[in-house]
Amino acid sequence: MSVLVVGMSHRSAPVALLEQLSMNDTARDQAALDLLDRASVREAMIISTCNRIEVYVETTTFHGGVADVVDILHAISGIDMETLRSALYVRYADAAAEHMMVVAAGLDSMVIGEQQIIGQVRAAYQAAIDAGTIGPALHALVQAALHTGKRVHTETNIDEAGASMVSVAFEEALSHMQCTSLQNQTALVLGAGAMASLAATHLGRLGIQKIIVANRTRERAENLAAHARVAGVDAEVVDFDQRRQALAQVDLAVSATGSQTYTIVAADLPKQCQLMLIDLSMPRDIDDDVTAHGAKLVNIERLHRVRSDNEALVSDVQAQKIVADELQAYSTAQRIKDVAPAVTALRTHASELVDAEINRVAKRNPKLEDDELHEIRASMQRIVDKLLHTPTVKAKALAAESGTISYQTALQEFFGLAGATTSVKLDYNELRGPQDV
Repeated sequence: MSVLVVGMSHRSAPVALLEQLSMNDTARDQAALDLLDRASVREAMIISTCNRIEVYVETTTFHGGVADVVDILHAISGIDMETLRSALYVRYADAAAEHMMVVAAGLDSMVIGEQQIIGQVRAAYQAAIDAGTIGPALHALVQAALHTGKRVHTETNIDEAGASMVSVAFEEALSHMQCTSLQNQTALVLGAGAMASLAATHLGRLGIQKIIVANRTRERAENLAAHARVAGVDAEVVDFDQRRQALAQVDLAVSATGSQTYTIVAADLPKQCQLMLIDLSMPRDIDDDVTAHGAKLVNIERLHRVRSDNEALVSDVQAQKIVADELQAYSTAQRIKDVAPAVTALRTHASELVDAEINRVAKRNPKLEDDELHEIRASMQRIVDKLLHTPTVKAKALAAESGTISYQTALQEFFGLAGATTSVKLDYNELRGPQDV
């Protein structure tokens, strides 16, 4: 068994397709549980963010695992198989481990070095624990990935070059507004979750004079407004269904609700609209048609287009070295752990042979006393232990050193034990055979 990831991200798919595959918490947890009902899957964890959907499973077979995950994604999203094939990528064994480490470190993010993703990986891990879909294999991988992400952020200067999606969105907005601060301006914040809170914090840093908060749960909006006041920003709360009226009172609006429907559409805008709108949600909160009515819009899709400019600013050589070191440590530990059953099986087999031989000797020599049989058995066991000592020590040592041919593989071939796994890294389309074309 080995770890497999099947995913789709901003690197492989357009925003509209990512939106179709996006899952809320309930759908994510149910999908993980559904995966456990598949014959090839032993553990499952799903990361679903505005920029990626990745399904991590421990699987008994590579092709069976891929087929099961893709089938679940197809069933949930309704996206046809051809479209899915065009956007999905597959990582297996060491390649899957490396991918999660790169993701947790922020090296695969739309904005290189952003720190939000490590929290999202941690949240997905906790959700899988709560749902009971995670086990020792994914536990070990997630812990290694989180450790890698923490090292990258603490041991390199990637944080200086990187930024959160929120900060980059505000940089884009200020560029559109042709200003460097938001002094003497008022903002509407829709939502009261983590992204909305980050947005409110950035508004305060940019000198916003006042924020108006609207959320479907008013209590959470009140809490966010209270935090803003503590930070020295004037804040008030309005009911969520009053957001249209609030738009007429502000200079810019930020939406981060995670709603399944638009929170702002063109009909909501005041006449002669000059609003700056920032959409931090996936699926999108703000209808693109608002730009036809004079509003300026920054959303995930816009940030996708400027991603390459941000990536060019970052030198991630040191970060990649950390990932390589942590991957080697993780893979070594896993290979040693994986070879242990083979070694145990070999020693058990040897002990059974000793027992069988002692029984044969006892039957052919009925006059032997118990203490004599005990001495014979002890001598045979010492010989077996000495014969097996070097091979078993070498098996663990070579398993740790080799990612391809190891004593684990040799033991499996000689004694008919479980087969070895091979790291795989490819796009889903590369799995298709001639019969699929």
